[in-house]
Amino acid sequence: MKLVPLPLSGAFLVEQEPIGDERGFFARAYCEKEFAAQGLTPHFVQANNSLSRIRGTLRGLHYQLGRFAEDKLIRCIRGAIFDVVVDLRPKSPSFLQYCTLELRAEMRNAVYVPRGCANGIQTLEPDSELFYLASNFYEFPAERGVRWNDPRFAISWPLPPAVISPKDAGLRDWDPAWHLDPSFGDWPA
Repeated sequence: MKLVPLPLSGAFLVEQEPIGDERGFFARAYCEKEFAAQGLTPHFVQANNSLSRIRGTLRGLHYQLGRFAEDKLIRCIRGAIFDVVVDLRPKSPSFLQYCTLELRAEMRNAVYVPRGCANGIQTLEPDSELFYLASNFYEFPAERGVRWNDPRFAISWPLPPAVISPKDAGLRDWDPAWHLDPSFGDWPA
């Protein structure tokens, strides 16, 4: 596998390097040693699966606060998605910056989202499905999100949202007092 640094500190595109023969191929989707070589030491405790039936479905931008922050390893296993990672770590050199990439099932690529970053997706094909690992358990009081069209970030989504949950549509614009609430512990660096 190959970890390609993204413009945000600690975020990576994860590309498989298949070894194939007449049977098909074999490739690593995750390797603790290769992640550690990049200074990454996630311990994944949860695996999640989501399906979005309609092209243009928008989910996010989600994250958890402080000690509940999660590293995520996200892979599109059917269809294609436009993925957005927003750095919300105050001590990070890429604080309040974002990057985008496409994850496609046929490419078998993934994105590593470090703790303290928000993540959102938009489906580029119908019936797009994600499988992802998380390094922390979901904690409702620590859940936060930034509104998908917050002018502070001015993210250029590829499609108008076809479907967005009322919860995600109602997320707040950037407000450091709420989005970085210190009562949940220090932010990851």
